[in-house]
Amino acid sequence: MPSHNLSRVKIDELEIIGYSVAAEETVVAMPQLDMCFDIGKAPDQIISINHILLTHGHMDHAAGIAYYLSHRNFCGMSPGTIVAPDNLIRPISEIIDAWSRLDGNKIPANLVGVKPGQEHQIKPNLFARTFPTKHSKGSVGYTVIEKRRKLKAEYSGLLGPQIVELKKQGIQIDYPIEVPIVTYLGDTQYVDFSQLDYIANSKILIAECTFYELEHSGRAEAGRHMHISEFAQLMEKLQNEHIIVTHTTQRTSMRQIRRILKDSLSPETYKKINLFMDRRRRQP
Repeated sequence: MPSHNLSRVKIDELEIIGYSVAAEETVVAMPQLDMCFDIGKAPDQIISINHILLTHGHMDHAAGIAYYLSHRNFCGMSPGTIVAPDNLIRPISEIIDAWSRLDGNKIPANLVGVKPGQEHQIKPNLFARTFPTKHSKGSVGYTVIEKRRKLKAEYSGLLGPQIVELKKQGIQIDYPIEVPIVTYLGDTQYVDFSQLDYIANSKILIAECTFYELEHSGRAEAGRHMHISEFAQLMEKLQNEHIIVTHTTQRTSMRQIRRILKDSLSPETYKKINLFMDRRRRQP
């Protein structure tokens, strides 16, 4: 029996599964891309995923690291990869070492420290690009980008053998393109992410909006989270096809959240919204 009753969103051929409630647990996985944003308490459904992209070290986002790695080892899987802000690698290593001593068995791990602007390769043509957020020291978000090569227009009418001949001659017949598939902001205060093209044009945006009521703006600022007023301002600047809202507070009912989102966003933007933890969710 699975350890968690996870939320599920299907967008075209991609499935997003996970759980995200403020101060309780956040884990958002995309199995087809073989990666998971944050790890929460490590639900069983994500153990087979090879790449964990950790945004920051708060317990509700990172508590399951040791269990994830240990359970993979127990099941005979290869060591999982934890990609995390560079300043967290040492304390994560210390936690794993401590759990190894408690467990009586060495817990293998592949720890990768990243800084804003760096990339981690997930698959041969799939990369996670890191960007800075405003939440805790060193916190980051990730955009998963597919890198392809496209034939130059002047060669589009050529046959296969002709293209092969040009390649033999050392002629550059194509050029690189990047396709941003999904961006995960993680926990963050307002930042004008529209300044980063790969975020603004990601097909899918997974974004926190923690606080919704007017009197909660101070709480949002104190915790370095987004209030609906900031969230709405940011969403209207972006061109994402789908927006998945995570990290909702339990201080406000889901019914109220739906109403406030609808009142705060333009009709065009609201149509893109999918509340991750809403059991009455509209599928895009």
